[in-house]
Amino acid sequence: MASELNLASELVEKRRERYAALSDRVWGTPETNFRETASAGAHIDMLREEGFSIGLQLGGLDTAVSGAFGTKGPVIAILGEFDALPQLSQEAGLAECRPLVQGANGHGCGHNLLGAGALMAAAAVKEWLSLSHSPGRIRYIGCPAEEAGSAKSFMVREGLFDDVDVAICWHPGAVSGLFAPTSLACINADFHFKGQAAHAAASPHLGRSALDAVELMNVGANYLREHVPPGAKFHYAIVDAGGMAPNTIPANACVRYMIRSPRLNDVWPLFERISDIARGAAMMTGTSVEIVRLAGCAELVGNRVLELLMGQVLERLDPPTFDEADQTFARAIQATLQPNQITNAIARLREAPPDGMALWGGLMDPSVESDLAMTSTDVGTVSWVVPVVQCRAATAALGTLVHTWQMTAQGKSPAAHKGMTFAAKAMAELAIALFRDPAIIKAAKVEHDAFRKSNPFRNPVAGVDIDLVRQVVG
Repeated sequence: MASELNLASELVEKRRERYAALSDRVWGTPETNFRETASAGAHIDMLREEGFSIGLQLGGLDTAVSGAFGTKGPVIAILGEFDALPQLSQEAGLAECRPLVQGANGHGCGHNLLGAGALMAAAAVKEWLSLSHSPGRIRYIGCPAEEAGSAKSFMVREGLFDDVDVAICWHPGAVSGLFAPTSLACINADFHFKGQAAHAAASPHLGRSALDAVELMNVGANYLREHVPPGAKFHYAIVDAGGMAPNTIPANACVRYMIRSPRLNDVWPLFERISDIARGAAMMTGTSVEIVRLAGCAELVGNRVLELLMGQVLERLDPPTFDEADQTFARAIQATLQPNQITNAIARLREAPPDGMALWGGLMDPSVESDLAMTSTDVGTVSWVVPVVQCRAATAALGTLVHTWQMTAQGKSPAAHKGMTFAAKAMAELAIALFRDPAIIKAAKVEHDAFRKSNPFRNPVAGVDIDLVRQVVG
């Protein structure tokens, strides 16, 4: 077994340069929700080069792609992402906020690395299956629009994971280790208010302000914060304030809410409470409200069987070696951070870090929180329908937060490529270990089935119009 796992790492290692180039290519074409045409195209090119059977426009999503290999045995899917974020354009390799294009997109969450690393692992497993003649089916699934479109939730709705036995994923960041199954379920919705326009001075009594309704809704929602389950939170942005003319009563206004909770089955009633507040605001202002759900995802469901195996794989892997150039760049990045970002990150390691740990996060206890711990991810929705396990890999200096220009700046660095390769080795070795011992897959599925028996699942995007979502959040 050990020699086969070593072979997996060798099969990843020999792909290092090509997949670093793939990651950099995606970094150079940062595209947001459902518009990742060039980024998906780069992955399709690599899938062809690796000899996968290619699937396009999965579930009706133009930029969702897959690569499959194998005809019999368990199905293991390795999930990739490649969407970027708005407003995070940044010159690579520079420890100074300097957008390449002011206001443009940037890979501030490292998804250029995430997708390339996942495909790197899948390609290594494909080659291992060919060399070993072992039964097993490996599948790379390139998933768009994780940041705001919850594409995986729609892919779950369309049955794209129905035949998958285990799904594996990873995420770039400032630490390496097991990705603790902790995230927030969420529902995103727009609240469209419609009133009556009127001259604000000559005939205000004839107007019905949609903007007043938005503001009253937000006041009511803010008073609700004291009365929600622990860990629940919600955020809003006024996406249509009714125009730029203060002397006109606004007839239309819209506010977008993101409603989160640690448990999916607590999100639905919270969404209904906020919807009632919106209806009350409409009643108070003589307006009407249309509530349109846009996206959403479930919280991550852990799988102890898979997590124990992933932990063993991570512990036996040699961690990346960060050279002096890596260390110098890390120090420069850390000089741009708030002091507490670094000290808090080190404190969360719980022990005095070894040399270099203050620059690059080493293997961490999975119970340690990170800035990813209490966010939302559509991988969570996948985890409700198939056993899922994830790891993290240090691709940025310790203290770096995701969704920042500092993360974008480090996205093409040699250190980032090293972290990506480490994650690919972990995922490939895990997949091979599962193919070699299908009993582990069976045990993981038994655990997952036990959870589902006592936890009813309602997909957060049930009934949502995907075409509308693409139009609104794309």
